[in-house]
Amino acid sequence: MQNAVEAPRIGIAGFGYVGKQLYDVLTDTAGQTLGLEPAFVWARRAERLSGVDASHRLDDLSGFATRRPTLIVEAAHPDVTRRHGANFLTFADYMPLSVSALADAELHEALAEAARRNGTRLLLPAGALVGAASLVASRSMWRDVTITFRKNPLNIDFSVSGIRPETIARAQTVFEGPVREIALLFPRNVNTMVTCALATVGLDRCVGRLVADPDLDCAIAEVEAVGRDGSVVRTQKHQPAIGVSGTEMFASLLYSIKTGLGRFDAIDVV
Repeated sequence: MQNAVEAPRIGIAGFGYVGKQLYDVLTDTAGQTLGLEPAFVWARRAERLSGVDASHRLDDLSGFATRRPTLIVEAAHPDVTRRHGANFLTFADYMPLSVSALADAELHEALAEAARRNGTRLLLPAGALVGAASLVASRSMWRDVTITFRKNPLNIDFSVSGIRPETIARAQTVFEGPVREIALLFPRNVNTMVTCALATVGLDRCVGRLVADPDLDCAIAEVEAVGRDGSVVRTQKHQPAIGVSGTEMFASLLYSIKTGLGRFDAIDVV
């Protein structure tokens, strides 16, 4: 008789819109169906966890290892990765949703080294990046890659850039240039851009374009990848937006978690 295999345990760092949805799934029948269970939940404001089972609450992220997580999902802020990412990777796989933190080259390398040294993995969620698997599979082939986001100014966080959204009366390109630079100015808006850059030609060669359009009632993500052999891949995705994220964010995250942990359906696309 074989020993039962322990279900992967998911640590959740952040309890906003996405973090709460993930916890709800892990604690209902869907989590049992997926064979996943919560290891811990942490929030920057502890009062947000009033509805979370006491056995799942974690007051101090530095004590994460006592909860034996298999995978830690950051759903709070890039600062979580800056302060704890390397430590997380000494014990568990790590999936930051605030991927813009990786625009910091020194931090990116520190996390990669921690993963290599400890035999863990830094997993980047595809998010709104349509065709992510194909882009990664052909990574060495791409010559030029451009990713464009078009959003209503109300769905863009301008706090770092200093731009006043009320002054935008018509469609306006508020940034066009290397993804590494746009990630510093709009860290809450361009996580998928950072993933696209890391999946293809890198943060300094991948071009990010952000268009603010007050006439839009949805978010639009467009990718154009041009290969050295002349091949071209273009994708465009329209979706409703909640805050700075698209409404498909959680479904995409759940699929990334399942794929990262090898939890496939009986018939699945790989």
